[in-house]
Amino acid sequence: MTLSTVDRYGAAASGPLHWFRRAEAWLDDRGKPAWIAAMVLGFVFCWPVGLALLAYMIWSRRMFSCARRREGGQSRAFSATRFRSSGNTAFDAYKADTLDRLEREQEAFEGFLRRLRESKDKAEFDQYMEERARTARDEASRDDTLPATGA
Repeated sequence: MTLSTVDRYGAAASGPLHWFRRAEAWLDDRGKPAWIAAMVLGFVFCWPVGLALLAYMIWSRRMFSCARRREGGQSRAFSATRFRSSGNTAFDAYKADTLDRLEREQEAFEGFLRRLRESKDKAEFDQYMEERARTARDEASRDDTLPATGA
């Protein structure tokens, strides 16, 4: 068994879908306008291709996201513009501080949402367990009140 090589877009250089993975990575590198242009050209030349691209863009959430999330949690476009110098050191320092503050606020908000979901799940679980215990008590009390039929 041989190991497949990986091209510069991270797609395996062998396999039946190699061309698709490369095209997808190429379009991702160019962003949302490239996807929209490909979809429009698909509709112009062969409408089923345009329709398939539209469905894929909606299914993969490329249609509604500003930038595609990468493995590191940040989009490639965001990380490229974050460290690009404007030439003004005061503005660059302000931009870095503001972006760091926004990232901390986003992490805090995501933590808040996670805790909120956990507390809601716990409350629902506690309610379920209380209802289950109540029905078990009701069944036990009903069994105690029924007259025993002796054999």
